[in-house]
Amino acid sequence: MIRVFDTPAQLAKQAAEQIINIARQSVIERDSFTIALSGGGTPRETYRLLAEENPYHITFPWQKTHFFWGDERPVPPDHPDSCYLMAHQAMLSKVPVSEGNVHRIKAELSPEVAAAEYEAELRACDVLVKEELPRFDLILLGFGSEGHTASLFPGTKALAEKDQWVIPNWVGKLYSMRITLTAPVINQAAHVLFLVTGREKALALKGTLEGLYEPEQMPAQLIQPRGTLTYFLDQEAASALSTETLT
Repeated sequence: MIRVFDTPAQLAKQAAEQIINIARQSVIERDSFTIALSGGGTPRETYRLLAEENPYHITFPWQKTHFFWGDERPVPPDHPDSCYLMAHQAMLSKVPVSEGNVHRIKAELSPEVAAAEYEAELRACDVLVKEELPRFDLILLGFGSEGHTASLFPGTKALAEKDQWVIPNWVGKLYSMRITLTAPVINQAAHVLFLVTGREKALALKGTLEGLYEPEQMPAQLIQPRGTLTYFLDQEAASALSTETLT
């Protein structure tokens, strides 16, 4: 499903409502809600709305929610580049969530150790439904101007990973390691929601949704979940898509 909104602000409000709807249904069904958060700038306003604005704040099941992350940069939790820090400042520090319900990636460790420890935590977490893979109720994803999502970047080894749940991933263009959930884990989710804004992402989005299937070049094409897949786009991000794709 693709939904297009006039402005990033409208997208953020609708994303907050979508998250709450999924959260409340998950609590009805299983008495808990598991969500993997995205970093970057796009979801910040959605997080702020959930934490600060009613009816979002009062209807969100904070105490029954477990927060995870889809990926992380190799920095401590107080570093400005930390995905955890962004979510903490915009949302988690302002809401009644138990410390034990916040499952961050310990990226202050070496990427290899951080990935291994995070996978071990996912395996040990009773609230995550597991078959062969963990099943998150909702995974939020961003989208890069070259078609990456989470820290699955073009041409990187994580794209081919089938067995590990979490992997350290060297990104040559950034000259940096990242820690990321792998595509099989993301695809196990009950719901996957992309939040995409900005004209600079329009061509990569067109290539992902309308181009040949070449996930080595457009890693977001790997995301084909068992559950529901939804793209929330602003007008600029959607500007290159064909009418057939949008209908």
